[in-house]
Amino acid sequence: MRPVRSYVRREGRFTPAQRHALATFWSRYGLDAHEPFDACSVFGRRAPLTLEIGCGDGVNLETLAGRFPDEDFIGVDVYRPGLGALLGRLTETPLTNLRLYAADVLDVLDTALPEASLDRVLIFFADPWPKRRHHKRRLVAPALLERLARVLREEGQIYLATDDGGYAAAMADCFASDPRFGLVSVRRNDPAPFRLPTRFERRARRRGADVHDLEVVRIR
Repeated sequence: MRPVRSYVRREGRFTPAQRHALATFWSRYGLDAHEPFDACSVFGRRAPLTLEIGCGDGVNLETLAGRFPDEDFIGVDVYRPGLGALLGRLTETPLTNLRLYAADVLDVLDTALPEASLDRVLIFFADPWPKRRHHKRRLVAPALLERLARVLREEGQIYLATDDGGYAAAMADCFASDPRFGLVSVRRNDPAPFRLPTRFERRARRRGADVHDLEVVRIR
């Protein structure tokens, strides 16, 4: 059976510049979700490794990679215009410690990433699927935690953010009920580390919504 997806694939407005950047520079920054990932082969070293799930246009990921040159960063998203926009910026400011997947993150976690390979995972503003009948499509669910437990090192961190209070509570319950993870904090309107303000957050603030940040640690 085809798995339930946590996203709807939308290309939106794919500009010629984004298409050109994706076609021209993907060979430099892109990874194949069906090939085993090896940090030494990809980055030429072993360093703390962060995965951002749903990196969008990559502004947060790009900033972190520039701010922490001694660490390595991987972004995964199915939104190709956003990846194209990021690659366009990287042509002017190249970063050697950043790579990308244009794929479903579950494929990346199942096939590409080896056990205990990640130090940090970022999940910011995943689709909350607020209607009850759509809750099965939410990304943060036991099936994802099973995969994260495999690829995250002991004491590895997970940072999450959402502007949906119901989703925040559901995520907190999900992690709290799994003995492999420890829920460190749930904060309101107090941004987590490794997160820049995004357009989703600005939109939420304009309509008066709170933004909830969660911090989780892999404990065993």
